[in-house]
Amino acid sequence: MKLYGFNNLTKSLSFNIYDICYAKTLREQKEYIEYIDEQYNSERLTQILTRVTEIIGANILNISKQDYDPQGASVNVLIAEGAMSSDEIDPSCNQGKLYNNLERETIHAHLDKSHVTVHTYPEHHPEKAISTFRVDIDVSTCGQISPLNALDYLIDSFDSDIIIIDYRVRGFTRDLKGKKLFIDHEIKSIQDYIDKETLKKYDAVDMNVFQSNTFHTKMIIKEIDLNNYLFNRDAEELSMKKRLEIKDNLRKEMIEIFNGMNIYQEEG
Repeated sequence: MKLYGFNNLTKSLSFNIYDICYAKTLREQKEYIEYIDEQYNSERLTQILTRVTEIIGANILNISKQDYDPQGASVNVLIAEGAMSSDEIDPSCNQGKLYNNLERETIHAHLDKSHVTVHTYPEHHPEKAISTFRVDIDVSTCGQISPLNALDYLIDSFDSDIIIIDYRVRGFTRDLKGKKLFIDHEIKSIQDYIDKETLKKYDAVDMNVFQSNTFHTKMIIKEIDLNNYLFNRDAEELSMKKRLEIKDNLRKEMIEIFNGMNIYQEEG
């Protein structure tokens, strides 16, 4: 496809990843949150987003990151489709070179048409035995590069029980004759860009609006291996009745998150 001038299409990929854990006692809940904060701190998230940038073939202009108190972290990466000479890059951009001695309480990113961001949200409630960890990721690109190429890597980078993905192509570009093009690639479903072996592990549902180049996919894990969901516990230590009860509660939690509504919530 030959275009006139720069490809002005903006391709935006946004998705939430949820990790579910059974942590019954307050101590277990506290230790789970501490584990998540250590496992997915801003340094680790920066490594993930840097790899995403490499996969989609973009160049880093600026990285900012922050760990929050009491929990959670954020990383923002400003990217460009092509390499830029040093005199073209704004002096405030660090080009991915982060220093541990930065004397700042908070760091904020430049956000442009092309950027990658991640925010984490560990969550628990003292009266509930199930804790959740949510990751929000946004990859927005313009030009020839596509955020869809990083989907498999991002899914594999987290323990994903529920995945909710939105992809939209916005704006238009023109061909050599001036005809407007509102999309520059074939796509019927986001699932087309996810590894087939990964898809086998999930039940997936599509809700697409083809007229506006908007695509939506929701995925929920099929099988629950209890040992992957117990924090500091072994499933063999529990009675069969207790194991079935925990698996039932885990599945109910996942179904509510997957559907975005309270289904099994007790009244009052």
